[in-house]
Amino acid sequence: MKGPPAPLSIGALQLDLDQFSGPFDLLLTLVLREELDLLDFELAELVVAYLDHLDERGELDLESATDFIVLVAALLELKSRLLLGGEDDALDLEPAEAADELLERMLQAQRFRGAAAHLRALLAREDGVRFRRVPPPAALRRTVTVGADGSQDPAALGAAIGRLLGTPPPVDVRHIHAPRVSLQARIDALRALASHGSFDFDDAVRGADRMTVAVTLFALLELYRRGEVEWRQGENFGAISVLAAAPGAQARR
Repeated sequence: MKGPPAPLSIGALQLDLDQFSGPFDLLLTLVLREELDLLDFELAELVVAYLDHLDERGELDLESATDFIVLVAALLELKSRLLLGGEDDALDLEPAEAADELLERMLQAQRFRGAAAHLRALLAREDGVRFRRVPPPAALRRTVTVGADGSQDPAALGAAIGRLLGTPPPVDVRHIHAPRVSLQARIDALRALASHGSFDFDDAVRGADRMTVAVTLFALLELYRRGEVEWRQGENFGAISVLAAAPGAQARR
């Protein structure tokens, strides 16, 4: 099975243009030595020739394409300086300077490609995992020491296991605040409110914690079971009005 074509160096690209025929490296040499007048050379023909080359290969090599773009950009800038040389002497560029600048741009493009390849290798090595490499905190750094003679004694091991099997001391929870309210205290509070005839349940638990609200509800149910109070609620989740039961009301079971 025939594999994909090997990457072609952009310098070995064969050109057959109106003003030049040969490898691309020779074209650059002639331009930099001023043996080929860049003003009479159509750079568009060079681009078309490279596109025809890509069409023949049927595959785009990003590395050689990058080299080609860098070189053509340098030639285009050099030609623009030659065209504007009559207006601004500062734009004149000697062949040696042009060669150095072209080489510097090629090296810079190579550095960028190398950096991209390095970052690509780092991402592949991480395999989707990102973490931060830092030394452990000083508090977690411990020195592993060799055990003293006799530390592997069976009796010492048995004693250590015995300590593990012992009942641990009870946990001190005195620092934990647990609100406590008795059912009888809430019944007495509701009876005091009911002695005035009626009241709203919200008024009986206003500002109280959740435990007190729950116990107050149980106290209301207990008073209702004993027949001491009645309540009314006009709608779901609406206000609850508590009324003192009529004298002689029977206790509910």
